[in-house]
Amino acid sequence: MTKQIVFAGMIGLTMSACCERCEKTPATAAAAGGNAKVSPVTVKLMTLDPAHFHAALVQKFMYPQVDPVVHVYSPGGDDLQMHLKRIEGFNTRTNPPPTKWEEKVYTGPDFFEKMIAEKPGNVVVQSGNNGKKADYVLRCVQAGLNVLADKPMAINPADFAKIREAFEVAKKNNVLLYDIMTERSEITTVLQREMSRAPDVFGELQKGTAEKPAISKESVHHYLKEVAGAPLKRPGWFFDTRQQGEGIVDVTTHLVDLIQWEAFPEQTLSETDVDVQSAKRWTSPISLEQFSKVTGLAQFPEYLKGDVDVNGVLQPYCNGEMDYTLRGIHAKVSVIWNFEAPPGAKDTHYSIMRGTKANLVIRQGKEQNYKPVVYVEKTCDEADAAFEAKLAAAVAKMQTNWPGVAFHRDGANWALDIPAKYDIGHEAHFAQVTERYLKYLAEGKLPAWEVPNMIVKYATIMKAYELSRPK
Repeated sequence: MTKQIVFAGMIGLTMSACCERCEKTPATAAAAGGNAKVSPVTVKLMTLDPAHFHAALVQKFMYPQVDPVVHVYSPGGDDLQMHLKRIEGFNTRTNPPPTKWEEKVYTGPDFFEKMIAEKPGNVVVQSGNNGKKADYVLRCVQAGLNVLADKPMAINPADFAKIREAFEVAKKNNVLLYDIMTERSEITTVLQREMSRAPDVFGELQKGTAEKPAISKESVHHYLKEVAGAPLKRPGWFFDTRQQGEGIVDVTTHLVDLIQWEAFPEQTLSETDVDVQSAKRWTSPISLEQFSKVTGLAQFPEYLKGDVDVNGVLQPYCNGEMDYTLRGIHAKVSVIWNFEAPPGAKDTHYSIMRGTKANLVIRQGKEQNYKPVVYVEKTCDEADAAFEAKLAAAVAKMQTNWPGVAFHRDGANWALDIPAKYDIGHEAHFAQVTERYLKYLAEGKLPAWEVPNMIVKYATIMKAYELSRPK
């Protein structure tokens, strides 16, 4: 085994006011770890087997209550080196101001046992190979450690059984297990949710039908992309659905979470509230040239050979769709992975909430210059002038929390005008989720609805996974 120490730069950064507004949970003066509340600046992070860029994004900014020394435990290899390079990039950047993380790294085949034995920190950050995640999470909470885990925590029903047990153990051991739901911090989704709570404009959420769901969310992602200003190098296992998870259990975690969060805000759900009616999966073709371009590997690894067709093209089941009801509300979720986005485009999101008076729609296509825009589409018989007056009142009320938000007429509909200061980007949302988690640690508990709803979320996804499989 080997032990390696890596030291980093020394200048701090406090979260921006923009981030605080988007999350609505500004940094607290104290946070708790282990089994009890603790004093300021005593949250100590441990990063376990970082193999996905999301692990580094948790550290894109500093937090006043978090020790700058982070202990990393890893088997070593390219995944670790890419993680450390990203942290070093944060420490040496000029804009925004650099971070001051000090990474202390242990590598060796016994890395996990070493972390559990040493426990130099009280919060484990877990973002990597999803095939290992459920085991990691369960063993960490059994050891009395708080866990901040990237999605998905479970990629198959066997994993879900472990995560269900992990929540029970976490409660017994008085530690907090939480998954990183960044999309709750995306400003267009936040405002869609806020507008749906304006009955004079939205009315009530419709029940919908299977053909015309009350809520639909569609997400398009790309294998080739940039992160922190540099081309993203993905590990080969990212294309192995047995390790990364199929599309129907991966990004869908965000979309199912948002449906629960928007349709039934701060309400505790149960598994009996869900009826998954249909689900399907399909592949996206990835040529060896494309695979090599994004991984740097000259050949498909042995573990992928069974997913390569007779023409030498990789066919991962990275796409998925499900139709279900939640407390009688019809919902639809769809996730698509393409290799590369069109010029000028990025990952995109489409969402619609159908109300009895108006639909609230997020579009992010070419017409919107691939920037998400929230539209209010009147569906009732009310005169436009009267409806617009109610919309103006609702937006004025929203300005209490979101100064500068406005709207304008866009053909037959209206579009929200969102100041650029709220459009901070996907990478900054990881810091916002971390801020929220630090707040919960300081309070010593999650909101009462969070754990039950995380369980419902994964139960929904696992049912869809089962329905999508060949009979």
